[in-house]
Amino acid sequence: MDLLEYQAKELFREMGIPVLPSQRIDRPKDLKGLTIPYPVVLKSQVYIGGRGRVGGVRFVENTIDAVAAAQTIFNLPIMGEYPKVLLAEAKYDSEREFYLAVVLNRSICRPVLLGSQQGGIDVQTALEQMQHVVVDQDFSPFYARRLALKMGLQGALIESVSAMLEKMYRLFVQHDLDLVEINPLGVTATGDVMALDGKITVNDDALARHPALAALIAKSDGNQPGHLSRSPVTIEPDGQIGLLCNGAGLTMATMDAVAQAGGKPAIFLNIGGETQWDASPTTLREQLEHGLEQMLQTKQVRVLLINLVSGLIPCDEIAAVIAQSLLSRVRKPRSISEISPEALIAHTVRFPQLVVRLVGRDRDRAQARLEAVQIPLVESLNEAVTQAVTLSKAAVRNS
Repeated sequence: MDLLEYQAKELFREMGIPVLPSQRIDRPKDLKGLTIPYPVVLKSQVYIGGRGRVGGVRFVENTIDAVAAAQTIFNLPIMGEYPKVLLAEAKYDSEREFYLAVVLNRSICRPVLLGSQQGGIDVQTALEQMQHVVVDQDFSPFYARRLALKMGLQGALIESVSAMLEKMYRLFVQHDLDLVEINPLGVTATGDVMALDGKITVNDDALARHPALAALIAKSDGNQPGHLSRSPVTIEPDGQIGLLCNGAGLTMATMDAVAQAGGKPAIFLNIGGETQWDASPTTLREQLEHGLEQMLQTKQVRVLLINLVSGLIPCDEIAAVIAQSLLSRVRKPRSISEISPEALIAHTVRFPQLVVRLVGRDRDRAQARLEAVQIPLVESLNEAVTQAVTLSKAAVRNS
């Protein structure tokens, strides 16, 4: 189960992780009794990332503006989810923003420390600069310091970031968590650090050992990511590109990249990230199959851009699901070898056309699987976006 930001920060505060003064807002009129001095930031409390990109985070200077902004945010769906709670928080002037996380790697059954000097909403850049350290023995400050050095930190920042990681790890272990994430970690010009946003994923099977966590989750509105509708969300009625990704951050980053390249996203579908409490190879494979079926049947979509990053499912298994979805649209063969070249060519000139980018293990085998159905496997996000935008523009010209 995921916690909302304000719930995660309650645990941060208990562990001594620095967080800003804040106040929970259940309705716009609560802002009339705000105890935090202005200016403040209002944040939509949803289980989906990327709030700032779509207006779910707003800075306000006074009560009148705050009430108006809160009314807007309460009525703003983010990937189909409406907030039941907002968080009002003091404004913080940071010079730099980092990414830090402690996550359970299910494939090796060990905790991993993650860190990047690029934090905030630029998820793709953060991934490219991400450093990691596997905690393969009993934890010691050595692991935290090693990550800080791999991140390229110097001077006092090594000590302050290492201390932050140690507290995050203690929180991770004491509460049997799957993920503790701070993004961004704000750093001022003087080197002070502050957890500006936080995410915690609780191990559902461990809740019986943590009644306080169970009570915290029980207070939530029950709209957990695992229960969200896995249905495509319309972006632009006149768009031509469909997006299918796993994880809210990756979905929002892909959407931004398409828009910046001059493309028009039509709809998107987030089949769910791998840090969810119920994530497993079986559930993610089923979500991918169902998502592909929905997206391929959407007439508005001229080009479908599939951008998936997976550690649970090898790339070749993902490619097999994609290939099988294509086969089912051509006819009902028992195997790829039964499809004639003519049938494949006929499919490639019909919409939607597919552009696929996969990140994970066994990528070479995935490429071979996709080539068998004449779908190229693209390596970089920029290349995938460029191809999708080019194909969509050609489709419009030829229509």
